Amino acid sequence: MAQFRYAGACHWRKGNTHIHSTVSDGGQNFEQLERMYAEVGYHFLFRTDHWAASDVTEPKRSSPLLWLDGIELDGPDYAGSYYHIVCLGRFTGITREMGFTQALMEARKQGGLLILAHPDWMGNTFEEAARYGVHGVEVYNHVCRWLNGKGDGWPYWHSLLDRHPATLGLAVDDAHIRSEHPGWNGGWIQVDSPELNSEGILEAIRAGRFYSSCGPEIHSLEFDGKDLHVKTSPVQFVRLVGPSWRGQRVGSFNGDVRTETSLSVPLDWPYVYLEIEDSSGRRAWTNALFVSEI
Repeated sequence: MAQFRYAGACHWRKGNTHIHSTVSDGGQNFEQLERMYAEVGYHFLFRTDHWAASDVTEPKRSSPLLWLDGIELDGPDYAGSYYHIVCLGRFTGITREMGFTQALMEARKQGGLLILAHPDWMGNTFEEAARYGVHGVEVYNHVCRWLNGKGDGWPYWHSLLDRHPATLGLAVDDAHIRSEHPGWNGGWIQVDSPELNSEGILEAIRAGRFYSSCGPEIHSLEFDGKDLHVKTSPVQFVRLVGPSWRGQRVGSFNGDVRTETSLSVPLDWPYVYLEIEDSSGRRAWTNALFVSEI
């Protein structure tokens, strides 16, 4: 039976799942990153340096936000296709010498949450995107938008949703914060987790109980069995997005904004998610609103 994914969601925690530090190719150390992000309202960050599995349980000083473990794997696979895949979780024994394919399989074996990074920037095909059964895909990557405008992964997400309706869609910074990669705080997720700890945050992300944003905020989501009732920051458009051409929308181009919206939800679509857009064109979106309980 399909269940509404966001029932009771109310504890939003702002965070980022793709960050680089001086451990790999970033320009800021962890202390600098946590200070910057905490000052703009972040609650957590993942350490996802290239080929450097983190261990945030190591003795450390007090931090203004929660750090979580991760790693980014990159390189050609067995077929010569190039990938960047962010793996969220605690990992051991993963090294660059293993090669991309073996390392990815080891990350999966160790329970990692696998997120396909900036597939348009990589030039991945839809078939390549589906090859490894990733749990999610970066729908928006802030640094790649800066580099050459290829920061959007919408078509890849839709292709993966057609195959696996539970596929997660994330907005991320991929922050490097160097002169040639200056962007940060341009894409993030808001996770519904009553507790601000690593177990609660990672469990909620796995369950897809988050929304992604480049600016607008979703304050509440309620489903009464027929209609979706949404409260948001001021937005110009509200959409329900389904497969191919299917969709519903409210809003206009006359400049009017809204903070409360109700939409009838078609329950026969293979998937449907909510998207909101403000008057500056910045968007936020949920994951698929319904998940199947087995």
